[in-house]
Order: sequence, then structure tokens, then C-alpha cells
Amino acid sequence: MSKVAVIGAGAWGTTLSILLAEREHAVTLWIYEEEIARGMKVNRENRTFLPGFPIPENIEPTSDPAAVSEAELLFFVVPTQFSRSVAKKLAQYIKPSAIVVSAAKGVEHNTLKLPLQILEEELGGRPLCALSGPNLASEIARGLPAATVVAGLEEKNAMKVQEMLMLPRFRVYTNNDIVGVQLGGSLKNVIAISAGIVKGLSLGDNALAAMIVRGIAEMTRLGTALGARAETFHGLSGSGDLIVTCSSELSRNHQVGEQIAKGKKLPEILSGMKEVAEGVATAPAVVSLAKSYNVKMPIAQEVYNILYQHKNPYQALIELMTRTPTNE
Repeated sequence: MSKVAVIGAGAWGTTLSILLAEREHAVTLWIYEEEIARGMKVNRENRTFLPGFPIPENIEPTSDPAAVSEAELLFFVVPTQFSRSVAKKLAQYIKPSAIVVSAAKGVEHNTLKLPLQILEEELGGRPLCALSGPNLASEIARGLPAATVVAGLEEKNAMKVQEMLMLPRFRVYTNNDIVGVQLGGSLKNVIAISAGIVKGLSLGDNALAAMIVRGIAEMTRLGTALGARAETFHGLSGSGDLIVTCSSELSRNHQVGEQIAKGKKLPEILSGMKEVAEGVATAPAVVSLAKSYNVKMPIAQEVYNILYQHKNPYQALIELMTRTPTNE
């Protein structure tokens, strides 16, 4: 039985804990909110973020940072905008040899850095990997099949994560394109907001398909400009994650877009959500990155304009549709 820690007890962090417990690892689930940790110990259920799914006995919920000190593998499942502060808090307790896996999907808005860059700065020389894919937490918690990708600069570390996480119902692939895997999971959240707007405006399946495919084109353009491989964006962490996030009502980013289309204001939408919709904070960072690298991302730009410049979604659609004709 290996000792594993999961940092963050949102729906995805709790689901990863359940998967790891199914592999018979001893799992420490570190939770920032002490009251949630206490409740999970008593009820054996995460009633705040993943209600209805029992917490196996080999998962130990805690808010004590020292509890992660024996883990040989840690999954960092903290929203990107909070990853730095949590990493600072836990750095002294994490083994120097422990493999740290980021499962966050975003870009830090002040620094424009990806999750592994944040963790590298705060955790020193510990081996790092990134986990990303079309992984809706509630479906996986229900036992439905899914696949994901783990990327690492050193293949042996990615293979170790693959070995410790893989199950008959949860297939794990490896990849060495850490930039592409991280960017796919980050950029798709912004495109998913646009897909939610398409759904909320009842624009039809043709419009949704066009938004998804042109979204992949934007993701690939920015990704290759940052050094990622184009083919990564046609894999699970790119188009796979984008398709499910744009199509599923379970996606928080999709929900944000749909509610925006129905006339709700962003603060009202966010105040009613238990978990973070990463695309909201990522949108301005993506627009800044695109400008820095001189990459055209019209969909991401219009999502930013709608969220932060109060642009009418119909006007944004008109401007997307009437841009200068070009080749695909």
C-alpha cells in the first residue's frame, strides 16, 4: 500500500481520492476548510462538493498540513489562482523525493504562468507532472469509464503516476509535452464558456460544432507559439477535454456561458457556484498571452469582452461571423 496525498477536496480532488483508494493506496485528503474535513471524517461523504458518494475507509480527510509529509505521490487539485498560496503553505511538509502532480486547469492571471511553473517556483526541485483530460468528476465517481493523460519531463515519473492511478475503468496515458497538456486543459475552459453562450442563445448544433473546432484551432495556435506540439491538442487533454466541457451540462464553465446568455451578471453567477469556473479567471490571462505572442484568438477575445467589458453576446457573435474571410 503506497502513501498518497491529494491536496484539495473539491469534486475532482475527492474523486481522485476515491480512485486512488480503489487502487488500495493509503490516501491523505488534505482540505483547506477545517469544517469540511471534520464533516467528511464523521459522515464519510463530501456533502459540500461531491454529495452522495461514500468516502472509503483508506482515505483520511484532514486539514493538518503535516499529514502530507509521508506521501510519496501528491496530487495538487487546487484552482490555479490559489495554487501558489497553498503550495507555500505545504512546501515544508512535502518530501523532496515526492512526485507532485498538478491537476489544475488554468493560467495564473498576474504572472501568466501555468500550474507546473507555479509549483516549480514554490516547491523547488521536486519531480513534477501534469494530469489532464476529459474527466467530469461526478461521472467518474459513479464508476463510469474515462481516460486521462499524465505528462512529465521525465518519463519514469509519468509512468509511476500512470501505474499508481490506472484502473480498468480509468485509463491513464503518458505524454512528455507538459506545456501542451497543461494548455489544453486551461484554454478549453475559455472556449467552453463560449459554447455555453451558444447553448443559452439556442443557436443550434451547427454553431456549437463550429465553436468547438475553431476553438481547437485557437488552442493549437497559442500552444505551438508557446512550444507545445500541435498533435497534443488533438488528444485527450486537448480536443477530448474541449468536447466534453463544451457539450456537457456538468461543466461549470459551460454553465457560466449559458447563464450569461440568459442575461445573468457574472458576479451573480459566480456567487451561486460552490466551485471555481477556471475559465473566468483564465480568459484575461489567455488574451494577454495571445497578445504577447501575436496569436489571433478571436473566440477567446470575445469571451473576455463579454465577461469583463459587458459586451452583448449577440454583438460578439455578429463580429465573429463577419470577420475578414480567410482559409481554414
